[in-house]
Amino acid sequence: MRIKSGCTMSALVVGGVLAVGGAAPAWAAPTAATVTITGGGLSITVPPDAGNLGTHVNTVQSGTISGSLGQVQVEDARSAAAGSGWVVSVISTAFTPPSGPTIGAALVGYVAGPITKVGTATYTANDPPDLTGVTPAVTATGITGDNSATWNPTINVTVAGGKAAGVYTGTITHSVV
Repeated sequence: MRIKSGCTMSALVVGGVLAVGGAAPAWAAPTAATVTITGGGLSITVPPDAGNLGTHVNTVQSGTISGSLGQVQVEDARSAAAGSGWVVSVISTAFTPPSGPTIGAALVGYVAGPITKVGTATYTANDPPDLTGVTPAVTATGITGDNSATWNPTINVTVAGGKAAGVYTGTITHSVV
């Protein structure tokens, strides 16, 4: 090895290995950690206001007003056991004008339409023609794990001939169990 004058060498070669000052890294003992995921819930989301479902010109004969209620969605994050299910039920009040006879809930029908699904389940649209009492509208069976379903129901209101002109207002309520 040749060293020029005026140069210094700070590394020491020992047995072919270059040794540089410093220590090897120290490793701590591993630490165990956990996370917990709790079961979610079963929920339903419906439009707060469907607006005007349609218009019918008063005649001697009856007619039907049909309109979209808006998107209804059920989310089931309960991690339900295989084979579980849920039922969305619906009920309507009478459609009431500012004055005069109402259109009874027996004349209000519900058609779910196509159901978009996420997860494993069988979905059935029950399409009740009469919303006088709490009536199943959509049923999910054979659930495995989390799932959701979305649909945009059509509301059919049968209007008897000779009804008074005016805006009739009703309330449609959904529930899921």
